[in-house]
Order: sequence, then C-alpha cells, then structure tokens
Amino acid sequence: MKTLGTERLVLRMFREEDLEEYSAMAADPEVTRYLGDGSTLSRADAWRQMAMILGHWQLRGYGMWAVEESATGRLAGRIGFFNPEGWPGFELGWTLAREFWGRGYATEGARAALEYGFTEMGRERVISLIRPANAPSVRVAERLGERLEGSVELSGGEALVYGLTRDDWLATRREGKLVS
Repeated sequence: MKTLGTERLVLRMFREEDLEEYSAMAADPEVTRYLGDGSTLSRADAWRQMAMILGHWQLRGYGMWAVEESATGRLAGRIGFFNPEGWPGFELGWTLAREFWGRGYATEGARAALEYGFTEMGRERVISLIRPANAPSVRVAERLGERLEGSVELSGGEALVYGLTRDDWLATRREGKLVS
C-alpha cells in the first residue's frame, strides 16, 4: 500500500478518521451525480465504501488512495485504481469534494497514480469510465492523454471509455506534450 506525493497532495490509505470528511463528500449530490447510479451515500454507506476501497487493496494489491491536501491535512477526495469483478478494465478514477474542484487536484493526483500504474505496476493500459455529461472529468482524462475509445453500459447508464496505453504515455512524456 504505497503512499504517493505530489507538489500539493498526498495519496495515502484511508483511515478511520477520514469518515467525517468522506461521508460529507459522499452525501453531496453534486459530487455523486456522475458516480454509480448518482445516489448520495449515508454515513453508514460511506463507511462501507471506505471499507470496500481498503478491501480492494487487499484483494487486488492496488486501489483508490485517500487524497490529502498537503497544506491543510484535509481529505480532498479519492484517486486511484478500481477493477472489481466484472469491471470493463483497469480503471483510473478520481472524485473530489466540491470545495476542492477547480484547483487542478484531480489532474495532479491522477498523473501521479498513472505514472505509478505504468512504471511501478507495469500496466500496459489504463481506462477511465466517465458519464457523458461529466465535462470536467472528460477534460481531466484528456489532460492525462487519454482518448475516447467508445462506451459501455455501467451501473444503469452509459459510461464513456477513455483509455491510454503505456507506450502512448511514454511517447507523450518524451515529446513533452503533457497538457496542464
């Protein structure tokens, strides 16, 4: 369970004391409208989701990190990998509490996770599953170098599949074509 650091963020394991901020994020309908079926989570369901995230680490050896803002120590959201049984592929995902939107944190944290996935984990391909109306997440995927590959039915709705191979990621890095 590796901890990652960026200029402004720490990607670390979830802790019990994250529940207050995590449950507030999961109860915000603006945050959850593009996740799963769009429903908010109760405090008890947020607890279960944190436990599922930690269980994913146990079962798969990777998962979502809690995103901590370095300057304040506050929980900003989650970023990392998700690939439960029956999932369309090795997914890189991100969810931030609304007060942390618009700061570039999703791109910053996802870049660190993406690098870890390709270099440390040796993954050949990463996808991101994004609801068509979620324009901010589409922009994050595009900044990461991901390209639209198609769509899938997921949790009762359409999800766009954005993808990136390690070879394309390496070529983009060599050419210095990362988008801010």
